[in-house]
Amino acid sequence: MKRLLIAAGGGGDAIAAVMLHSALYGPAAPALVLTYSWERLVVDPLPGPRGRAHLTGLRTPLPHLDLVTARTAPIPPAGSSLPRLAADLPVELGLLDPYEGTAGLARTIAAAAEYCGAPRVDVVDVGGDILTDGTEPTLRSPLGDALVLAACARTGLPTEVWIAGPGLDREIPERELFGRLPPAAFTLAAAHTEPVRRIFDWHPSEASAMLAAAARGARGRCAIRDVPEPLRLDDRSAGVHRLDLGRALAANPLARRLTDRATLADRGNLADAERASVEICGFSEIARERDRAASFRPLAEVAPGAAELPARFADWQADLRRQDVTLVTRRRVAEEFALGDRDLRTLAAGSAPEAFPLWTVTARHGGVTARHGA
Repeated sequence: MKRLLIAAGGGGDAIAAVMLHSALYGPAAPALVLTYSWERLVVDPLPGPRGRAHLTGLRTPLPHLDLVTARTAPIPPAGSSLPRLAADLPVELGLLDPYEGTAGLARTIAAAAEYCGAPRVDVVDVGGDILTDGTEPTLRSPLGDALVLAACARTGLPTEVWIAGPGLDREIPERELFGRLPPAAFTLAAAHTEPVRRIFDWHPSEASAMLAAAARGARGRCAIRDVPEPLRLDDRSAGVHRLDLGRALAANPLARRLTDRATLADRGNLADAERASVEICGFSEIARERDRAASFRPLAEVAPGAAELPARFADWQADLRRQDVTLVTRRRVAEEFALGDRDLRTLAAGSAPEAFPLWTVTARHGGVTARHGA
C-alpha cells in the first residue's frame, strides 16, 4: 500500500506533504502526492495552472491518473517545477488537472486511491488558506484548495485535512485563522525536513521553506516577498493541525459552492470554478495572474549590474536590521535583486545552519548569511 496525500495548493504544498508524510508514516513508507502544476510567473510565464494537455512524458498507470516523472516536460512556453520535484522527492507525484473541474479532480483522486490501495486521503495545506471564508483582504489563492476539498467530498473517501505552519502563507490574519483551528496535533521536527533538504537549493516556495526552517528551530522576524510586514517564526510555526473534511468544508464557502455545483452538473470546469470564486471571494486569482503576466519582466532584464549590487545589497541589509528582521527567504532576496541561482550562491557570504533553508540577517560583515549544504 502507498499512502495517498494531496498537496492542496501546488508545488510548495507538495514539499510540505513530503515533510508531513515523513512525520506521520516515516520517510521510507511509499507514497503518492497529487499536486497541481500551478506556478508563479518566475517559473511559468503563463497565467493559471497547467493540465495534462500542457505536459509531455506523463505516465498513466490507470485512466484519469497521470504521474509526473523526471522525463515529463512542459510544452513551451509553459514552465513547471514538477519534473524536477519528481526527480528530487522520495515519493511519486501525480498531476491534479483542474480544467475538468471538481468532477475531473474527483476521478483523479479515486484513481489514485485505487492505484495506491489507499483507504483514505491526507490533504496538506501550508498556511491555512484552505479555511478561507472568502472575505479576508489578504487572501490571494483560494481556488486550488477549494477545488481539492470539493473533489475529495465528491469521492466519498475518508479524508483528513492537515494544516501545517499556520499563518505562513499570510492569507488569513492569524487571530482569525487560529480561531478556526483545533489545537496542534503535533509539531514538525528537524528530522522531518531531511527528505526535502536538497529541494530548497532551487525551489522558490517561501511558505514551505519557512515551515522547514521553523521545524529546524529557526525563530525570528522573516522578510518575505509582496508583504510589507515581516512574518514572525515562533513555536507555533512548525505546528500541524488536523481537521476532518466536514469541518474544513464548513469553513470554506467556495468549496461548498463547488461541491453543490458538482452534485448538480458533471460539466463544471475550471472556468465555472473561476466564476464561483468571483462570486464568493470577489476576485479571480487567474485574472490577477493574467494582469501580472502582462507586465512581468524576466529577472535578466531587471537585474542590477555587478558593480552596483554590493552597495544596494548593503543598504538593504541595513534597512532590514533597523526593522529587527533576522531572517529572509531566498526568494525575497532573488526578487529584490533579480538574481538567478548562480548569483544567489555568490551572494551567500557564509553559513547559518540554524536558519536553513532561510537566510539569516546578521551584523557580521554587514550582510546576510545562508547555508546551501548539509
